[in-house]
Amino acid sequence: MGTAISLDLADDLPAATLHELAEETFAWLRDVDARFSTYRTDSEVCRLDRGELRLAEASADLRSVLDRCADLWAGTDGYFDAYATGRLDPSGYVKGWAAQVASDRLVAAGAPNHCVNAGGDVRVRGHAATGDPWRIGVRHPWDPAATCLVLTGTDLAVATSGVYERGHHVVDPRRGTPATGLRSVTVVGPDLGVADAYATAAVAMGEPGIGWLDRLPAPWRHAVVTDDARLLHSRALPLAS
Repeated sequence: MGTAISLDLADDLPAATLHELAEETFAWLRDVDARFSTYRTDSEVCRLDRGELRLAEASADLRSVLDRCADLWAGTDGYFDAYATGRLDPSGYVKGWAAQVASDRLVAAGAPNHCVNAGGDVRVRGHAATGDPWRIGVRHPWDPAATCLVLTGTDLAVATSGVYERGHHVVDPRRGTPATGLRSVTVVGPDLGVADAYATAAVAMGEPGIGWLDRLPAPWRHAVVTDDARLLHSRALPLAS
C-alpha cells in the first residue's frame, strides 16, 4: 500500500500466540496489497482497470469494495470517486478498510486490546498495555516531528488525509484538478474504511468540506487544518488532556 504499517498487541497472551496473531495480520495486509495495489501491474485492481479481468471474475473482496465505493460516491455528492484520476483507484477506501478488517479479526481471535496503524490511519480497541486508553497523535501538517492534536479513546477509528507528503494529490472530481484549501483532514468514527473515504472526500471538496463534515451525524467527528493554518474541530472530538 506504499506505506508503513505497525501493530501493537496489548493483551497478556503467550508470546507464541501474539507472534501468530501478528503474522496473520500482516499476511492479510500483504494479500490486500497484492490484490488492490495500483502500483502492481498484476493486481486485481490494475487487471480490472485494463479490462483483463471481468468484474464477475474478481474476488468477493474486490466486488464488495467497489460496491462500497459506489455507496460512498453517492453519500459524498461524488467527491469520493474511485475514478477521480481517470483510472480505477479505490485506495482512499482500501487502506482504512484493510486495517479495519485486521482489527475486527484480532477481536474475533481473542485479542481485543490493540492498535493497528496503517500509515496514519489508526484503529484502536480496548486499552494499551499500561491499562490506559490509547493515545493517537495527529501529525502536524508542517512539522513531521510534531503533532497538532492528540486523541484518546478505547474504540476509535482515526483517518487522516493530507497534502503534506505528496502535495495536493487529491483530485477534485468535478474540476479534474488537484483540490486546494485544506492541508489536513482527520475523521474519527466507528469504521476506519468509511473514515478514510470521508477524509479524502473532504480534502477533495476544499474549504466547503468543512461545512460538509460539520453536517455528518454523530458519532462522526473531525479536525481540519486549512492551507492558511487554521485549526478547526468538532466540539466532541476526544482530545487527550
